[in-house]
Amino acid sequence: MNSLFASTARGLEELLKTELEALGAQEVRVVQGGVHFEGDDRLLYQSLLWSRLASRILLPLSECGVYSDLDLYIGAQIIDWPALFDSDKTFAVHFSGTNDVIRNSQFGALKVKDAIVDSFTRKNLPRPNVDREQPDIRINVWLNNDQASIALDLSGEGLHQRGYRQQTGQAPLKENLAAAIVLRSGWQTQTPLIDPMCGSGTLLIEAAMIATDRAPGLHRQHWGFTGWKSFQPELWKSLIQEAQVRAREGLQACQARFFGFDNDERVIDRARANARRAGLGDLISVKVQDILQLKNPLPQGPHGTLLSNPPYGERLESEPALIALHSQLGRIAKSQFGGWNLSLFSASPELLSCLQLRADRQFKAKNGPLDCVQKNYHLAEKAVGETGAQLADDYANRLRKNVKKLDKWARQEGINCYRLYDADLPDYNVAVDRYDEWVIIQEYAPPKTIDPQKARQRLFDVIAATLSVLALPANRLVLKTRERQKGKSQYQKLGEKGDYFEVREYNARFWVNLTDYLDTGLFLDHRIARKMLGQMSKGKDFLNLFAYTGSASVHAGLGEARSTTTVDMSRTYLEWAERNMRLNGLTGRQHRLLQADCLSWLRDCDEQFDLIFVDPPTFSNSKRMEESFDIQRDHLDLMRDLKRILRNAGTIMFSNNKRGFKMDHDGLSALGLTAQEITAKTQSQDFARNRQIHNCWLITHAGKE
Repeated sequence: MNSLFASTARGLEELLKTELEALGAQEVRVVQGGVHFEGDDRLLYQSLLWSRLASRILLPLSECGVYSDLDLYIGAQIIDWPALFDSDKTFAVHFSGTNDVIRNSQFGALKVKDAIVDSFTRKNLPRPNVDREQPDIRINVWLNNDQASIALDLSGEGLHQRGYRQQTGQAPLKENLAAAIVLRSGWQTQTPLIDPMCGSGTLLIEAAMIATDRAPGLHRQHWGFTGWKSFQPELWKSLIQEAQVRAREGLQACQARFFGFDNDERVIDRARANARRAGLGDLISVKVQDILQLKNPLPQGPHGTLLSNPPYGERLESEPALIALHSQLGRIAKSQFGGWNLSLFSASPELLSCLQLRADRQFKAKNGPLDCVQKNYHLAEKAVGETGAQLADDYANRLRKNVKKLDKWARQEGINCYRLYDADLPDYNVAVDRYDEWVIIQEYAPPKTIDPQKARQRLFDVIAATLSVLALPANRLVLKTRERQKGKSQYQKLGEKGDYFEVREYNARFWVNLTDYLDTGLFLDHRIARKMLGQMSKGKDFLNLFAYTGSASVHAGLGEARSTTTVDMSRTYLEWAERNMRLNGLTGRQHRLLQADCLSWLRDCDEQFDLIFVDPPTFSNSKRMEESFDIQRDHLDLMRDLKRILRNAGTIMFSNNKRGFKMDHDGLSALGLTAQEITAKTQSQDFARNRQIHNCWLITHAGKE
């Protein structure tokens, strides 16, 4: 009897135990990361040829304590290596683990290699050569704390390398993990199987191999046991012939049908080639198709299983396309596949919650370093005449109504970025903004009284409904979560993608960035105020204070201002402003951009301006400012400084976002200034529901209005 060890991915040990027992293994014992078992020579080769779940089959040789590098050398040298392989065979040592004395796996491998070579030379035998790429003999050493286990790797390359897969799509599953996913899915081998996001086809191929009784190792060309002195070629040949017969008979008897879809034509080509190399090309049908077009290819039955490993992202909030994909998959599965089973394998349980389905069973497993879960669902059959419910039906209807009205208005206005929905319905507390061919959904943080799970599900519904109503590709939607805006919270940095694109506002063009910041570089609610500034600026010296990305300066420049001065504390936003100015042909010395603390710059300024736009934060205590600033408390001090640089016939347009802001008219009069509120005149049709989104005033010297 041979004492053997089969390694596997974490979480698959019990499944592997069942598989090995079915092959005839004895004394099977599960440990973390694998299974110890015993078997005769026939079982040894069968486990290599037939195990769908094992990563490697190892023949343990020795164990030793390692308290010095000499201990490791001696522990390896006591093995009779010339009895295991001849010196004309190449070998490689694969070492994993470290401890206090073996601090580097390469050093550990070198010590074992030296011991092996010396065991040959001490018997006056030629020393065998090392081949790290494709050795005849592979030695596996695992160091755990102070204990080293040395084994002969009978597999050679990992057993997941079946030989049929040459190219894969992104983030491929290893074949043995794919086989485990199939086995855990509840799929019955004579029923249909569909992978709606099949990638390079691994799940379908592994399932078809199971259904046709095809040994997973049948196509492998290289094994780790062929250079082993105890290799029995006749026994191996007979097992291969037996497996070939079973594969032919299994293919003829197979009644199952396999369908795969993916939206990437190149990946589908790979899947088709992989299936052909596996000998299953006639059994597996794959074609290019987006998940949104998924329909049941067998509407008259029989029922089968939907099985897939859908994509997932690092941050749920940054992956609205994935939220939408899962939400739509759940809806399609319920409407098209009643009576079927659905099984999904994912590293994101939160994304699986977007399906709006209750799992019957779930399993955990590791996919490399990722903790993953597989959830199985049964899809209830629909009653005759029953139709699937429309997600967020009231929200979808309101959005559809708004789009019909606002799209026409925007075309007439000559703008392509505007708000489509602004928390119109209390149950759907989001803002939806269109930026040309892109859409942003901004979720306002729900009150603490709202169940977080319910709020999250509503957000998923909103995403799916928005994509449906707008006929928008999922990768053109951006999701952001924010509190109701306080001050200049738009300065929060979110990412580093650097994806800028151009939008149009009347006669101006701007660069926007939808992903890297909480806001986009263009405050849509100030659109009319900017247009008014352009109309007021001809022949005037214009100052834009707290300028952000300089959009007001662009309108003033296009309005033929004599000069523009743009001041902001952020270098990032000033560089953005410069790009906006250049985009509109506004270059030259008459267009200045200054990086400075705006309040300090204002106190030191000795210039005069005809038109000033100031849109300060509601509150700021930035470390780069000399002191804190509160718009309600400090607006008179701000006006006092602005009055000093405002020409006699000049005008200040003063805007802020503080809800409930109260202008101190008496204080203004004492300063010799007068204010006219123009808030209503600066609010456009797309912000008609939110009359408090900003306040806007025109301020002039008293008697000069």
